[in-house]
Amino acid sequence: MNLKNIVLAGVCLLLVSAAPPLRAQGGCASGPDAAVQCFVGNAVRANLVTLQYGMTMSQFKAYGVSVSKIVQQQPTALAVVGLASAVADALPPTNADGSANAAAQTAAVNSIVDAGIAADFITVPAETNSQDIKWFSLDLVNAMNTNNGVLLSPGTMLRVIDSYVVTATTSGTVNWTQANSGIAAMITNFASAGLLKLPTTITTAQAIQFAQFLAQVTYTYRTATNRTSL
Repeated sequence: MNLKNIVLAGVCLLLVSAAPPLRAQGGCASGPDAAVQCFVGNAVRANLVTLQYGMTMSQFKAYGVSVSKIVQQQPTALAVVGLASAVADALPPTNADGSANAAAQTAAVNSIVDAGIAADFITVPAETNSQDIKWFSLDLVNAMNTNNGVLLSPGTMLRVIDSYVVTATTSGTVNWTQANSGIAAMITNFASAGLLKLPTTITTAQAIQFAQFLAQVTYTYRTATNRTSL
């Protein structure tokens, strides 16, 4: 599924799920979730989207409802899109020699979503779960991997964080105390200077913890893909 279709499907899911239910009617008009399920079924039949992750049509409709909840939860939707674009830019599904390695990218996405939820950067909306957020993130990442348009470099922060790991590495061994100390100082300085604006629900300590976990993710990714840097 390309980026245009994902964006179109996401917008349609948002509009359909946000519409008020029509009274005294059944089927697709019985409520927002039913309308989303009908939209998903029709979208599959029209080849706008395809069944993914080994799902049946029933499961994919339920996933569509979950995605509609995610895109309605603005902070979560923005976080997922931001993280997905960063991964697609900085952690491509290839090894250093250019050969394919989608598993490394998928593992990075799953780990980042888990860390984001644990650090309260990503809120799991009602009627969804962490697995659906991972699948939605992967949908976005996969679309951005093959996008041929002009993109900025949203993976800059991942590269900056990883640079502390590279600097703290000697003969293949990472001095994590040194790396984590440098990352903590960077986040603290960015926050103090107003370059990192955190929501009121996130403390600087939580941001540091999240950034340090991202360093573990980028290191694992580089190891899996034989890269010396991002």
